[in-house]
Amino acid sequence: MLPRVAIGLAAAYGAVASLHSNNLAYLSPSRRHPTLAVPASHLATRAADELYTPDELEFTHGVASGDPLADSVIIWTRLAPSSNNTASDTVPEGVVPVYDHPEADQPSEKSACVEFRIASDEKLTDIVDKGTAYTTSEVDYTIKFEAAGLKPFTTYYYQFNVCNSAKTSIVGRTKTVPGKDAKVEKNIKLAVYSCSNYPEGYFNAYGNPVTKDSVDYVLHLGDYIYEYKGDSSIRNPEPDRETYDLYDYRKRIATYRTDQDLLASHQKFPWIPVWDDHEVADNSWREGSVNSDGEVFAKRKQAAVRAYFEWMPIRQVEMDDSLRIWRSFSLGTLADLMMLDTRQYSRDLTVLGALQGLEAIRER
Repeated sequence: MLPRVAIGLAAAYGAVASLHSNNLAYLSPSRRHPTLAVPASHLATRAADELYTPDELEFTHGVASGDPLADSVIIWTRLAPSSNNTASDTVPEGVVPVYDHPEADQPSEKSACVEFRIASDEKLTDIVDKGTAYTTSEVDYTIKFEAAGLKPFTTYYYQFNVCNSAKTSIVGRTKTVPGKDAKVEKNIKLAVYSCSNYPEGYFNAYGNPVTKDSVDYVLHLGDYIYEYKGDSSIRNPEPDRETYDLYDYRKRIATYRTDQDLLASHQKFPWIPVWDDHEVADNSWREGSVNSDGEVFAKRKQAAVRAYFEWMPIRQVEMDDSLRIWRSFSLGTLADLMMLDTRQYSRDLTVLGALQGLEAIRER
């Protein structure tokens, strides 16, 4: 009987471990930088974790979708025991936390189980894809799935729920892009944003296309957040200091996501974002920034990239050297969107850097 028990335990262990791996937020932002992921060895110790009950959890920051392809899209939510953010007990290899944050929620040994479903109808009856995953404090309780098996240039509706319960998120809407060689017979409408500074005012511009239901996709060209300390002009971000480490960047993005117009835009439209400099630091480039304030820039950049990947509905990319985010999206024969990274990737004597410049030429 002992071998049977061992096999049974191993099967259960593997099933639970796979529920963590189903959550794309645990991955590294780059396939070529696996050390930026939450270590698999750490997740393996969570195979027998206690689960939060539905009453202990809330969907704290709405839903979002992004990086649409012709047959899939990334969908996102956050299911957490608190709207606050967590200090990480795991960090990229060779990196140590810069600060101890007494205001942060401490890491928990519990996991939260979340399910998703995506359907072709708003009532979510014609299910096209579904899945289950765990999330934990290691990724600030964020959850990212790739909803797959979708049709090109088609609208879908999706929702999350706490496993085996009636506690659900709001319903999100998303849309795939046309196939690469598809002839597009109608206009594709884009909302284009950049430089969204929370202390300088309310994000009414995000809400306008939501009210009018007037666009297909949202492009954000960078400076989704600003790393500065608040100036008390209209509303202060949290934490009210310049951001340097993982908790800081998580908290800053979470603060921005309390703006109701931004929440509504993420809920209604798929986003295709790229960063500029303020996602890390003002006037940052490949080797550093002016305002690093004595901190090691590599640490700061890794923390910013990790938080951005957790909180934004984006895919892994091939970050071949300096943590690039540039990538392309096809809108059929109508257009190709080339989301260029002119700040964090190889900015030196040229704006794009050699490899990104070659990619731009190749895509023409």
